Amino acid sequence: MTKIFKHVQTSVVPLPIENIDTDQIIPARFLKATTREGFGDNLFRDWRFDNNNQPKQDFVLNNPTYSGKILVAGKNFGCGSSREHAAWAIADHGFDVVVSSFFADIFKGNALNNGLLPVQVSDEFLKKIFDAVYADANTQVEVDLENQIIKLANTGEQESFDINPYKKACLINGYDDIDYILSNRQKVEEYEENRF
Repeated sequence: MTKIFKHVQTSVVPLPIENIDTDQIIPARFLKATTREGFGDNLFRDWRFDNNNQPKQDFVLNNPTYSGKILVAGKNFGCGSSREHAAWAIADHGFDVVVSSFFADIFKGNALNNGLLPVQVSDEFLKKIFDAVYADANTQVEVDLENQIIKLANTGEQESFDINPYKKACLINGYDDIDYILSNRQKVEEYEENRF
């Protein structure tokens, strides 16, 4: 079982940079571990820290003004290599959702497989989120997975988003692939009993 996800409403962390690749999300030198824990410490490591391991004050994750369980990023998020560790790092840092106007397919799959919800919105809605957050850092964004809606809670503006029905079922129930198969055990047994 993985974490159950149905709904979140929270302030957000804005990262309006396009073409963020997986090596920027989690640099290759930190890929030595084989478990998912601890990768959040090195999320965006080269952007967050200088050569002396001191936090860079101008990077958004070091800015106490912004916090929350939703990371809002520019277009083409998660491009580059296929490392699953990128999704691990984002989730381990405390994010439940990443919002962008486009995701690399492999990153999107890795995120969904690891309980991190990638919400793809239009360029126009992404701009609305950034504008709202920069006008008020406490802006709340609501993500309703069951109804597949993302909403600016303060204004009510919303947009629907797509998700693979199988992955949606896994997130809502906290299933990994094996759990999902086991959840259909009775149907499988009935089919096997009645197929001849």
